[in-house]
Amino acid sequence: MYKYFISLSFLLCCVLAFSQESQTLQKDSIVHKDKYGIRVGVDLSKPIRAMLDENYKGLELAGDIRISRKFYIAAEIGSEEKYSEEDLYKFNTKGSYIKGGIDYNTYENWYGMQNLIHAGLRVGVGSFSQELLEYRIYNSDQYWNEGNTSGDKLIGKYDGLTAQWVEFVLGIKAEIIKNIYLGASVRLNYLVNHTEASHFPNLYIPGYNKVTDDSNFGIGYNYTLTYFIPIFKKAKKKKDQEDKK
Repeated sequence: MYKYFISLSFLLCCVLAFSQESQTLQKDSIVHKDKYGIRVGVDLSKPIRAMLDENYKGLELAGDIRISRKFYIAAEIGSEEKYSEEDLYKFNTKGSYIKGGIDYNTYENWYGMQNLIHAGLRVGVGSFSQELLEYRIYNSDQYWNEGNTSGDKLIGKYDGLTAQWVEFVLGIKAEIIKNIYLGASVRLNYLVNHTEASHFPNLYIPGYNKVTDDSNFGIGYNYTLTYFIPIFKKAKKKKDQEDKK
């Protein structure tokens, strides 16, 4: 899946470079203004994944608000449901989450452009349930060929589980049509805290992804299609004035 992320990121870079070159320089006497507003949209990766994987359902809405020339307040809200099947157990995870944080645009746009190559930080909070559908206890003593024994007493639904994590974000957004942006980002996740069922660990957390025993780190990604809603314009200072600050 990550090869598609790399391919799309490369495509977005090409779009961004092309749109930069296609702009014409204006005379110094013209007052140039940056647009400030709200960008809202959807993560395309989740409905695409749901179409390809019958064991997965998910939806995520994403948005950001520009608060200065370089900084944006960003957020995502979503829900996921995933059925997983391993050698010893089958379980279903279902829940919702919200993430909030800030993005810093490292890309120097020409006048009139608002493309982004950004780095950011998110704090994520999730609420979910784990339903253990089948469980077999591994028998390490196979001398008498006893095999694994059933763990029927553990089968059931465990509600009220929560998780908190931090995400370090690297991404890109490029304007493909006026006010419509295509974006992609990769996230390095760190699981800060999570509550577990008394007899079954959290192996998947909605919004965070897969949980591993030996590390609190994980990785995620998204592809977004968003629409920018302009609210007001602010005069953009000349670069030499900006450099003095």
